[in-house]
Amino acid sequence: VQLQASGGGLVQAGGSLRLSCKLSGRTVHTYGVGWFRQAPGKKHEFVGRISWTGDNTGYTKSVEGRFTISRDNAQNTVYLQMNSLKPEDTALYYCAAKLWGYAATSWDDYDFWGLGTQVTVSS
Repeated sequence: VQLQASGGGLVQAGGSLRLSCKLSGRTVHTYGVGWFRQAPGKKHEFVGRISWTGDNTGYTKSVEGRFTISRDNAQNTVYLQMNSLKPEDTALYYCAAKLWGYAATSWDDYDFWGLGTQVTVSS
């Protein structure tokens, strides 16, 4: 499975962005997808995840109520809608896939990782 994240950019605090994670390969609908971010000098941080079934999502506390993950299996794409963005959300955002993934929150739990897309939130 290959993943490609896109949709990053520069936005003012309070603004919104929608990131996309396009999956390619066979049986991509059997993969749970997680979003992670990495700020300069810091480790990868779990942001949120969606199960392979699409009916279970989870988020880190700092983004709950602001970020929403969804998936469109017909388009082989998982989305991360980010609202009310804050400067502390600035980071390189990655998506990752785990076969039959349901609730994985650790970077090392995932099987495949895409390249990141930069999100910069100005104050």
